Amino acid sequence: MDAANLIEMANRIGEFFASLPDRDEAREGIATHLCRYWAPRMRRQILAQLDRGEAEALSALVREALVTHRAKLEPAV
Repeated sequence: MDAANLIEMANRIGEFFASLPDRDEAREGIATHLCRYWAPRMRRQILAQLDRGEAEALSALVREALVTHRAKLEPAV
């Protein structure tokens, strides 16, 4: 999948959860959504982009969710 498209989709998910007053709950909501609705290859790809420093366009909240809940987001091998 196109890397820019993944970031755009993740940011839209982040915008939805950003309305929650509890930032921890928002990060958890983002991670849960990605686990439920994104294919494992999509999650692997966005995490790899983050690792390579190619995800500058990610919102701060989405970036925090990816870092905080990385173990949950990494697909099983």
